[in-house]
Amino acid sequence: MSLNIIQIILVVFVAFLAGMEGILDEFHFHQPIIACTLIGLVTGNLLPCLILGGSLEMIALGWANIGAAVAPDAAIASVASAIILVLGGQGRAGVPSAVAIAVPLAVAGLILQTICRTIGVIIIHLMDAAAEEGNMRKIEMWHIISICMHALRCVIPAVMILALGAGRIRTMLGLMPTWLTDGLAISGGMVVAVGYAMVINMMATKEVWPFFAIGFVLATISQITLIGLGIIGTSIALIYLVLSKKGGSGNGGISNTGDPLGDLIDKY
Repeated sequence: MSLNIIQIILVVFVAFLAGMEGILDEFHFHQPIIACTLIGLVTGNLLPCLILGGSLEMIALGWANIGAAVAPDAAIASVASAIILVLGGQGRAGVPSAVAIAVPLAVAGLILQTICRTIGVIIIHLMDAAAEEGNMRKIEMWHIISICMHALRCVIPAVMILALGAGRIRTMLGLMPTWLTDGLAISGGMVVAVGYAMVINMMATKEVWPFFAIGFVLATISQITLIGLGIIGTSIALIYLVLSKKGGSGNGGISNTGDPLGDLIDKY
């Protein structure tokens, strides 16, 4: 399927929003369910792209930046796979292939993320220098440049796919050496583990550990979905808040030490 110039401009604009939101994380244009749907809307392939976005969203639910861990690039995966689906012209039949190609695209996107974040360190130092000068306009300028740089991280692959076509992109991904793809996967897994360890180390207290243990055990039960885990976590949080209020000094002489469970146990 070929796109006209208006559709190409709109697709590039969606890619710009997705790349930008991958950093801002305010309107969630980088989420697969939104990015794929928008590309389907502007190209006239709403239903196949909506199905693709829903499928990728279930995968991307496990992608999160935790501590020093950088998750696979959901924005690039969403935009690129949706464009490939549209150009392939297979409709809903092409969704499984687009989902399969999205994962290596997301891993490959880590390279662009690394480049952007490295350049971002330089920009931060320039912003620090501008702050010492008291130049707010220069700080805002570098801020906008940094956001646009991350937007281009998603725009450049989108333009390449539009220019080269879906078939050539599949061929190029297939030419990636095994040592590179395996190395990215292994290092990504190691960094994720370190990131989780850093977060747990920061929040580890005697009040939090029981909840962590409960969540860890519940997560091993395959019959419980992510929605179910979310409901259980929300319920436990609400119970904790109720106990916090009952643990106040005005409730029957219960002391308020900051640990509502401990306060109730000490009282009764």
